[in-house]
Order: sequence, then structure tokens, then C-alpha cells
Amino acid sequence: MLTFEQKQKVIEEFPNLTKKEVSLKRLNYHLDESIYDKTVVVQHLHPNGNGFVYVGDLPQYEADSRGLYNIRMASEEELTQVIADSIRLLTTPYEPVEEVWVDDRDNELVLLEEQGAWNVYFDDQLEDSFGDREEATNYLKGQQCKKKE
Repeated sequence: MLTFEQKQKVIEEFPNLTKKEVSLKRLNYHLDESIYDKTVVVQHLHPNGNGFVYVGDLPQYEADSRGLYNIRMASEEELTQVIADSIRLLTTPYEPVEEVWVDDRDNELVLLEEQGAWNVYFDDQLEDSFGDREEATNYLKGQQCKKKE
């Protein structure tokens, strides 16, 4: 496990991060170039070595409900990678997923990922909303729909 000082050194190798002190001797590191409202890359780095990096819903990380990944046990390589991934996430424009599905009567339904929700539309009207893609596709399959190729 890296010490607080070692983690600080790794984090501060990213010149586009700005350090801000918060309560209880913790530090946050912000990315001013973020194209989203979210600017905190490293949150609550504590002198005991605990802290979090924002990873949103990147599939390679086990994040909490806020999209934060715990870096307490991270190696130097892991910490460097997760910070680079976070910066890339916060500086890359979001590309929503949109799929067209067809039911057995040739009606088209659109599955659209919007701000973390998976919404099903029929003729521009929201038919239903789901927390993840699997729930939404199971719903569509249950409605006898197939993904349009």
C-alpha cells in the first residue's frame, strides 16, 4: 500500500489536476478542463492513505453508487491508470447508445441510454425506463421485439 505522500506524488504528476484542501486534512484534486459538471478526479485523499477516484460507470472498476473507486490498496501503476482513465472520462464527449428494436407487428421502439438510465421510446413517447441495459433488453425481448440490424 502506498503512503499518503506517495499517492500525492503520483497524483501531482498529472499537471492538469488542481489540489484543494478539504476538512480533516483531506485533499481533493480537480480537473478544470472537465467538459462535465463533475470536476473532482481524486476525492478525500486522507493522511491514512484512503481516498477515491471518480470512475463513473467505467466497467473495469468496481465503483460505489457515486462512481467512486477506492484507492486505499492501489499500487503506483494502478493509481496512475485509474487517474488517467478518470481524466479521459471527464474530457471525452458522451456518446449515448441508441438502438432500434422491432416488434412482431413491425413497430419500431428505440432503446436510448440517457444520463445513466435506459429508456424505451415508441413514437417519441417514453414507454418505460430501466436502471441498466440488461433490464431494458429483457423488457424488449418480453415484448417480442428483436434488435434491428
